[in-house]
Amino acid sequence: MNTTGANNSKATIVLVHGLWMTPKSWDTWAEYFRARGHEVIVPGWPGIDDREVADIRSNPEALKGIGLEQIADHYERIIRALPEKPIIMGHSFGGVITQMLADRGLGAAYVGVEPGQTAGITTLPPSTLRTGFPILANPFDKNGAKPLSKAHFHFTFGNDLGREASDRLWEEYAVNSYNRVFFEGVASTINEKGGVTHVDYARADRAPLLVITGEIDHVVPPAIGRAIVKKYTSTGSPAIVELREFAGRTHRIVSQDGWEEVAEYALAWATERAQATQAA
Repeated sequence: MNTTGANNSKATIVLVHGLWMTPKSWDTWAEYFRARGHEVIVPGWPGIDDREVADIRSNPEALKGIGLEQIADHYERIIRALPEKPIIMGHSFGGVITQMLADRGLGAAYVGVEPGQTAGITTLPPSTLRTGFPILANPFDKNGAKPLSKAHFHFTFGNDLGREASDRLWEEYAVNSYNRVFFEGVASTINEKGGVTHVDYARADRAPLLVITGEIDHVVPPAIGRAIVKKYTSTGSPAIVELREFAGRTHRIVSQDGWEEVAEYALAWATERAQATQAA
């Protein structure tokens, strides 16, 4: 787990990475927030922890069979050990986990950065289906840890780049999949009450939630973000849920050129609402 000391008057920020990534994917935002006086905690999923990308690729056994609830429980234990409720931000499947943590009341504010669907949200654009196909095509490998090919990385994360530039990023960041996470996420979309990613959309005391989407994201296109926000807001709950779409952004939004604009918006939004939550 990556931590650093900071000005205690500012909220701690917990960053939750997504599938195929490690805490390294948050290096940009983590340093940006630390430079502004925040303590930033960037835990790896169980099995990833503090391991290097090359080590995970060569030995992915620890990733096999781990599901979303186990990952959410892992983050809950870390967060409950903090002296105050933090701001929680999660990217992609990390955004699903962020919503699960929000349902447990663990944060002072939440940001889902291109978050995947939680239970009961059936919006599934064709590019999202293509993203999951290499894993979902083999249900007999539900508990496996399939490698992410360079070609698939180019489609999912590097679609604004040429293949050579995308391949360089694959070398630096990409790790194997937690296949079970994908199967659980898909199954939950059609099982709102019993899905692993079930949340209470009508919860009135949930701290504020921001959903961020990227215009040219193949993995979580804006239609999914809109559907998530609509699901929450249509309940009539007084809890704050807002949407912000960024033009020209891919699924690599946290490190794509111009990431600072998105990070600053997320930080300003979350800190303002966290302060209001803590005051209340």
